[in-house]
Amino acid sequence: MQPLTLSHILPYFVEYHRQTGHSVDLLLVGGLALQAYGYSDRATVDIDGELIGEFESLLDFLHKKQIPADLSENFSGWSIVAMPPGYRDRSSVWHEDAGIRLRLLHPVDFIVSKLRRGTDQDLQDAHYVVRRFGIDKFSIVAAVERAITASPKDTAIYLFKKSVENFLNQLDPE
Repeated sequence: MQPLTLSHILPYFVEYHRQTGHSVDLLLVGGLALQAYGYSDRATVDIDGELIGEFESLLDFLHKKQIPADLSENFSGWSIVAMPPGYRDRSSVWHEDAGIRLRLLHPVDFIVSKLRRGTDQDLQDAHYVVRRFGIDKFSIVAAVERAITASPKDTAIYLFKKSVENFLNQLDPE
């Protein structure tokens, strides 16, 4: 499959809205979000996000168009490590027009989301956002602490803390 771009998927959302009358309210959380943050070379092959609206209808539409999507109505539930409470309220609107609203996580929340998963690609993405927005370590630590407080007690939390510690040690000294 050819990599997806924001300019590639927007017309599909417009077509979906025109055909069904259903709005699309999507909080982008993966590679497409990075593109919206300005990382134009970041390739992705699917749409990752938290959807408010007609879930199965949109998934059926995307499937028919052969556009892979990993969507949820609760992105925080994608990991044992919760998202920092209030992440939806801190999101910003990147695009809004004709029944289509695409939102982005606040950059610090995006970093936490990437640290929750912790693959090499996720860590590269998080480093890009740190540099792009000049995020300081204190902001990341505060968001991580809020996420941990909202998470159930689990061995994965210990591993997450170690991963965050390694990530922070790789950042330029402040």
